[in-house]
Amino acid sequence: MADTMDGATVVVTGASRGIGEQIARAVAGAGAHAVICARDAGDLDAVATDIREAGGSVTAVRTDVRDEFDVERLVEVATREGGGAIDYVVANAGVYHGEPGETPLSEESYAAFDDHLRTNARGVFATVREALPHLAGDARIVVPTGAVAREGYPGYGSYAVSKAAAEAVARGFAAELDVPVGAVDPGQVETGLSGDGGRDPEEVAEMVLWALRDADSSALDGGVLDWADYRQR
Repeated sequence: MADTMDGATVVVTGASRGIGEQIARAVAGAGAHAVICARDAGDLDAVATDIREAGGSVTAVRTDVRDEFDVERLVEVATREGGGAIDYVVANAGVYHGEPGETPLSEESYAAFDDHLRTNARGVFATVREALPHLAGDARIVVPTGAVAREGYPGYGSYAVSKAAAEAVARGFAAELDVPVGAVDPGQVETGLSGDGGRDPEEVAEMVLWALRDADSSALDGGVLDWADYRQR
């Protein structure tokens, strides 16, 4: 794996906690300028402060990925702060309404269904679409995902639907763009969103760094890289 990301500009959405927070810390620790966003400005600023105190370079932009104008402003700030181009995008922002595994589709509220799709799928679409004019020629775009996007596990309701849609968004962009766009599935991760058990988000962040920097671009583009792919690197 490459040791550094010196000089790179990396946009990470949903960076105030969980996987996104650890990805932000990892890319900054590798020498990149992390441009991070989340809806909760207080939590986001706390993460940015910690990164700066650890010697990292970071810009925090309060952003709701459901709002394309917020996302447009995010990528414009990233371009300006990063010196003209965005090198990597991690479209990580996501929500889960309810307890993981206890939200059957047959009982899902319309409000939960709509917000899962708006945040987890449309948010990915907005992030990639708004970033397009600002991408470096050798940029990469990564969308974290999970097996619920492809397997019919009971109890994951419209969250699973939204992750399947997010993967479809990534595949669609991969078919149309000259830069690699793909998904990364780390398996079960222990976060507030997915529940107890699973891998440490710090481990997952290292996997995402590998996908951004070192994974075979043809395997990433339009595909889903999983933990086995990462371990066999």
